[in-house]
Amino acid sequence: MEFAELIKTPRVDNVVLHRPFYPAVEGTLCLTGHHLILSSRRQDDAEELWLLHSNIDSIEKRFVGSLGTIIIKCKDLRIIQLDIPGMEECLNIASSIEALSTLDSVTLMYPFFYRPMFEVVEDGWRSFLPEQEFELLSSLTDEWRLSCINKEFSVCPSYPAVVIVPKSIDDEALRKVALFRHGSRFPVLSYYHKKNGMVMMRSSQPLTGTNGRRCKEDEKLINATLRAGKRGYIIDTRSLNVAQQARAKGGGFEQEAHYPQWRRIHKSIERFNILQESLIKLVEACNDQSHNMDRWLSKLEASNWLTHIKEILTAACLAAQCIDREGASVLVHGTEGTDSTLQVTSLAQIILDPRCRTIRGFESLVVREWLQAGHPFQQRCAQSAYSNSKQKWEAPVFLLFLDCVWQILRQFPCSFEFNEHFLIMLFEHAYASQFGTFLGNNESERSKLKLQQKTMSLWSWVNRPQELNKYKNPLFEANSLVIWPSVAPQSLQLWEGVFLRWNRSSKFLDEAYEEMVTLIEYNKQLKAKVNALRRQLAELETDDRMQENP
Repeated sequence: MEFAELIKTPRVDNVVLHRPFYPAVEGTLCLTGHHLILSSRRQDDAEELWLLHSNIDSIEKRFVGSLGTIIIKCKDLRIIQLDIPGMEECLNIASSIEALSTLDSVTLMYPFFYRPMFEVVEDGWRSFLPEQEFELLSSLTDEWRLSCINKEFSVCPSYPAVVIVPKSIDDEALRKVALFRHGSRFPVLSYYHKKNGMVMMRSSQPLTGTNGRRCKEDEKLINATLRAGKRGYIIDTRSLNVAQQARAKGGGFEQEAHYPQWRRIHKSIERFNILQESLIKLVEACNDQSHNMDRWLSKLEASNWLTHIKEILTAACLAAQCIDREGASVLVHGTEGTDSTLQVTSLAQIILDPRCRTIRGFESLVVREWLQAGHPFQQRCAQSAYSNSKQKWEAPVFLLFLDCVWQILRQFPCSFEFNEHFLIMLFEHAYASQFGTFLGNNESERSKLKLQQKTMSLWSWVNRPQELNKYKNPLFEANSLVIWPSVAPQSLQLWEGVFLRWNRSSKFLDEAYEEMVTLIEYNKQLKAKVNALRRQLAELETDDRMQENP
């Protein structure tokens, strides 16, 4: 298919652009296969808007006489307006945008056509390989091995080609365990706690069914992570009621009779369809123009967004507490093990592991616990909060994780090497990007799409020194301690940097942040000058004493 077939009107003059924080701009609108471009021709006010079609969530058309207006609502929650002279041109542009923003084929998306304008000094596709992670683990313990059982993605389509499993469990046993777990997602290592050697594993639900089916190899696998005389904890991210209902459909949970050394705890985290409705309600509240505080607070509460944040953080804190304070190993799973499970395992690592609070450590965490672990980004991020299409598999699971990280960052502002803008950048690229990193639903799909050969990795761009500087936290001081976030309602706040950044108030917040950074830098320079003066004064005093006592 040629993109030209979808573009009914490639160019329109005298289009007026309205967008947050900027004065209206008149210019020429052009449509390409992947971008909507508006550029003003005025010498004194040269401005350009480049908007990826994949970032467009929905469009609305309005007409007053011969003047048409298109309101574009984006996946990054921006809303822009285009005033187009001529009804036919407006209809053609709207029709073209709708077609180009809903392409069926992944290979027609912009990452397959993007060619970087920067020098590539690091191949981001090879920056965070499982082999590198295993090498770090091997320097701490010899109880684990790297299994290539899933080399052709034949055992579990949503797992990476290689996984880390207990050394005492052979591949034949893993095959049997895979048949006993939903989607063949058998338990694999997620995290090793250096302090006490305890581990966190993740999987999907066991297929016990109503007959109480068991798998001795599964029991042996998870027991292999326990120390002699120790108990472990299974954190199920479903309520007990939902887990029991799953048994009727062939799923279920670990029976105490077959897993006597494990204590099961249910920590309910809502499933993806509920989360998507929550996001839609939250964004609707944030766009409420009534300026009525009671109505705004009522809408915010009704969205349940902060309740979901609290549920996820509570489960993550529990997992971290079991590992660090109880000295117990943990297995985390829900139903599929691709959504709430990953939220819990990755946030627990943020709490426990200072490496995950550095920029590269966090990137490694996203690759390991989200991309390689099989979170279905293509499905979950197909739509954002504005889409008019019927919801299928969309859900802000990754955005909720980033929001939870922001909550912890806000409570521990000196413990993270990265700043809020780093998290916002990841949110934006998960929904629409020129890079191939978040395309596909798992490593198997990415392999078939040949993303490593045909697209550029986000990490190749982010990890350039000039780009990294934007995302560094000036308050950062390496903290080797475990950090325990508060989940009390008064400790959790709306993430204004995402949900209110296109509102007028957020601009002042950005300006305040920049002013704070400037003051911090000035303070550092002032301290350096004071220290230099102190050194000079000390040297002068020494000289004086030497002259007094020759």
